[in-house]
Amino acid sequence: MATLERWLDRAEPMRAGEELELEPLARHLREHVPEIGAQTELSVQQFPSGHSNLTYLISAGDRQYVLRRPPFGSRVKTAHDMGREYRVLSRLHAVYPLAPEPLLHCADETVLGAPFYLMRRVHGLILRKDLPRGLELGAAQVSALHTELADRLAELHAIDFAAAGLGDLGRPEGYVERQVRGWTERYAGSKTDDIAAVDALARWLAERLPPDGAPALIHNDFKLDNVVLEPNDPTRITGVLDWEMCTLGDPLMDLGTTLSYWVEADDAEPFHAVRWGPTTLPGSLTRRQVADRWAERTGRDASNVRFYYCVGLFKTAVVLQQIYYRFRQGLTHDERFAMLIHGVRLLAERGVEATSLGRI
Repeated sequence: MATLERWLDRAEPMRAGEELELEPLARHLREHVPEIGAQTELSVQQFPSGHSNLTYLISAGDRQYVLRRPPFGSRVKTAHDMGREYRVLSRLHAVYPLAPEPLLHCADETVLGAPFYLMRRVHGLILRKDLPRGLELGAAQVSALHTELADRLAELHAIDFAAAGLGDLGRPEGYVERQVRGWTERYAGSKTDDIAAVDALARWLAERLPPDGAPALIHNDFKLDNVVLEPNDPTRITGVLDWEMCTLGDPLMDLGTTLSYWVEADDAEPFHAVRWGPTTLPGSLTRRQVADRWAERTGRDASNVRFYYCVGLFKTAVVLQQIYYRFRQGLTHDERFAMLIHGVRLLAERGVEATSLGRI
């Protein structure tokens, strides 16, 4: 296959209100990252995608890095813990090389106004909602890519997290119950509109809590636009990004989150507005096929996957609600966020539909 270089993820000029001050940043990086020489010229651009932590491209000579920092004006400190995310990557990279290599954590807010960390850039192709113009994938390639995603998720869940030094990352006991309760409380704290489907879905989940399964290291946002693909073979994953919500818990919750992003070609048309990746192309796996592949590779029981799928829909709806709340409060001026309330409604309505249909 011809190289896909022209479709690689590219950074753009920084958005208004989200600019980083280059001089103090350059001074700090030259002092604390040995491979960045004292005379190296630095430049900063911003990656345009993403709705949570902000991500910047730092170019230092012929080297490239990625800097992550919390969103400006965020009130949810625990969701943007740069030190925690850095610690996870510093231990995870050795046992799960798809995780980026972290290089520096800075807790000194005088540098950029917030904590941040720096990691080595993972070069490759990232697929968004639709394929880039001019890129075509055959049905066999699409099927292989979707299978690869399920396999790499299963591989993550097989890691011996205690041996990796991540045994204290979270409290897996009672994880499912805490998640349902916690996301319900977060919704109440950021509510802007009355959406009956959100309340109905929250009640359904609270009334049907299953026992926790054997714990695993879970990513909590494992989806197609959070993985990096080999430029010359877009069916092979070479990197997994966005580890801010990684913890210990029931891996079925991770699977449910992945499925919550998975829109099928024959789903109702309105639901296609919240599709997060190319999952409707010829050759696409269904949600059930993704779940079955994961179950095959992990040896775990996924017969109750509908519950976890509905948790994923609910959680994603609340995340969008929190971002929309910040937009409504004037804490961010990114116009992409103005329409997120419609996504909240669509995700919740899809969850209610799944509860009544009895399938995913």
